[in-house]
Amino acid sequence: MPQETGYDPELGNKFVFVTGGVMSGLGKGITAASLGRLLTNAGFDVTAVKVDPYLNVDAGTMNPYQHGEVYVLKDGGEVDLDLGNYERFLDVDMTSDHNVTTGKVYQEVIERERAGDYLGKTVQVIPHVTDDIKRRIREAAEGTDVCIVEIGGTVGDIEGMPYLEALRQFSHEQDDEDLLFTHVTLVPNSKNGEQKTKPTQHSVKELRSIGLQPDILVGRNPEKLDPDVKEKIALFCDVDTEAVFSNPDVEDIYHVPLVLEDEGLDEYVMERLAIADDALPEGERSTEWRDTVTQDTTGEVDIALVGKYALEDAYISIHEALKHAGLQQQVDVNVQWVDADEMTDAHEERLKEADGVVVPGGFGARGTEGKLEAVRYARENGVPFLGLCLGFQLAVVEHARNVVGLKGAHSAEIDPDTPHPVIDLLPEQYDLEDLGGTMRLGAHVTEIDEGTLAEDVYGDTECTERHRHRYEVNPEYIERLATEGLTFSGHAGNRMEIVEREDHPFFLGTQFHPEFRSRPSRASPPFVGLVDAVIEQAGTETATEVSN
Repeated sequence: MPQETGYDPELGNKFVFVTGGVMSGLGKGITAASLGRLLTNAGFDVTAVKVDPYLNVDAGTMNPYQHGEVYVLKDGGEVDLDLGNYERFLDVDMTSDHNVTTGKVYQEVIERERAGDYLGKTVQVIPHVTDDIKRRIREAAEGTDVCIVEIGGTVGDIEGMPYLEALRQFSHEQDDEDLLFTHVTLVPNSKNGEQKTKPTQHSVKELRSIGLQPDILVGRNPEKLDPDVKEKIALFCDVDTEAVFSNPDVEDIYHVPLVLEDEGLDEYVMERLAIADDALPEGERSTEWRDTVTQDTTGEVDIALVGKYALEDAYISIHEALKHAGLQQQVDVNVQWVDADEMTDAHEERLKEADGVVVPGGFGARGTEGKLEAVRYARENGVPFLGLCLGFQLAVVEHARNVVGLKGAHSAEIDPDTPHPVIDLLPEQYDLEDLGGTMRLGAHVTEIDEGTLAEDVYGDTECTERHRHRYEVNPEYIERLATEGLTFSGHAGNRMEIVEREDHPFFLGTQFHPEFRSRPSRASPPFVGLVDAVIEQAGTETATEVSN
């Protein structure tokens, strides 16, 4: 029986804890998200928690080079990109409570100590920090059947020790059938191609030294694990052979659930958690995911992504949103990276082979002139264009400079001395001192004008999308800007949210980030609109070539 802890036993029924060994970046997040997808297919209500052992309260102030993109949740939480994978795989909207950081935990414990909540006690990692960790996990799991908890970092990292200790305590507080420990580890190849188990053995030994025995081992190798390798891992790591699973490399991360399903991971997990009898019969389980990600495509398109971070993880939600639009329109979308820093010298050569152009968000001056050149190229050459956040703002700046004739027009963020600050600081931002968590964040409603491209794209006169910005279109310039083919077609009060061009095949900019709500089975409308325009334009060009 579980020990008496004072926690509400109704907060979450079943837990799957996922740790990683040997090295970071193995894909434990995708493994965890894939398991969640399979359990969802089987009829269970699944949620996820991502634990990040860094001291930042959230990911909002991090450089994308270090940690990938900052993903924004509907409640405005700025979180790790793995939360984006969980939302896309599980097709759920999560909250900041689903991202536990050391900064959040220590901030809470210290504030409680200052308030006198621990009066008379010495505040320590055990039990005060570990109790707060367990509370956060249980509360995030409330009302769901299964909660998958991914512990960031690698077993052995000093930052992760309080979390592993909290997991050890979990194992004493829950019935055995209420939780599973899953360890994702590297099974490298030797020079002669032999799959080596020693790194996995050492990783499990490290885990066991702190009181955690994995129930499931998932081996990462370019290929499936050989049967004898599985047996060797099982023997030396003290697990059943049936509890050792392969997670080989695949062409598309959306195929990982299919691989793990073929391996039988979902069935094993359901048996161990004693929920197999509650699952939908195999013939009644959802096949929407498999049908969507394995469908045949009818062609391919090339989309140029013009950014300054030469790292795919920095723009992962945009990559995925383009992929989702391709899935919906049954085409393969090839994302071509274009370095904005080099655009001013070679923009036309880099863009001329692209079927469409995306200018993403970002902060700071570096790369902005190159992005402006990309906007200009797309406008002048009738290339389908989508601008996101900063991309939206630069589309306004480019129009102000090159169409309206406002020389030196810019964003006050990039050039505080610009004579024409067509993009300026949000009024509520002037007196702020802290940078973390103080932007315009989260889901906000945008009203869309009738008869516009935006209405056609969304199929409605209203949309709700997620924001992350401090600057916006300066209201003093709107009348001068809304000329020569440019229209602000989306508004939130006096805030300009969507811009488009009437004199262009497809030119759309959004102050918000539609990529954060895109799903494989529910692609983001602006991205679908872009891909649609590319396909239509390619069809028109083909017809023209034939007639000539």
